[in-house]
Amino acid sequence: MRRIVLDTETTGLDPRQGHRIIELAAIELDGRKVSLRRFHRYLNPEREIDAGAAAVHGLTYERLQNEAKFADIASSFLEFIEGAELIIHNAPFDIGFINHELELLGLPLLQNAVTDTLKVAREMHPGKKNSLNALCGRYEIDNAHRSLHGALLDTELLAEVYFAMTRGQKSLLGEDDAPKTRQPAVLSTDASRPKLRVLQPSAEELAEHALQLAGIDKASKGSCLWLQLEGA
Repeated sequence: MRRIVLDTETTGLDPRQGHRIIELAAIELDGRKVSLRRFHRYLNPEREIDAGAAAVHGLTYERLQNEAKFADIASSFLEFIEGAELIIHNAPFDIGFINHELELLGLPLLQNAVTDTLKVAREMHPGKKNSLNALCGRYEIDNAHRSLHGALLDTELLAEVYFAMTRGQKSLLGEDDAPKTRQPAVLSTDASRPKLRVLQPSAEELAEHALQLAGIDKASKGSCLWLQLEGA
């Protein structure tokens, strides 16, 4: 199944109060890396933006009033995400806004499979902060350039977080293409080496390890290799 990381920015917090989408971004994943296929639009919300929301994303109605309306881009957006699994941080928020926009146009609601990375993160890291910024810090993902929220930037960061949470590569750059220098293997005949010291994990470390594997297994839909090997 195709996987698409998605995010929105909005005029406020609740579509039931008439708030609208002002930025929509979706980037398609190609296995364990980000592809060049992406959908990104700024939108005219046809209403003012709450001051609190503007402080988060920095967008104003004056900046957006000449952009396309959601109705203008709905068909191309739905075509882009058709049949794909959507990966979203705090999915009910974004799905709620998109479905509200579709309802206004008399279109069917989204039927895509959805992975909510906030829910997954809370299960993997209970009792800890699991905002996008917190996860970037936890997985050592550089988000220093994220002074304001932005749908496109946040999808790129979330893709890295998703790869890290599911034990993918730590960087979207993928494999290091720098040439590797091969060193010849050396057989040692020195029998005086000290005995290898093996440290046994504590009960707390074993419990944390089991919790981590359970989170990986759920995020990868039951395909955690470590759990399969342990059960073999």
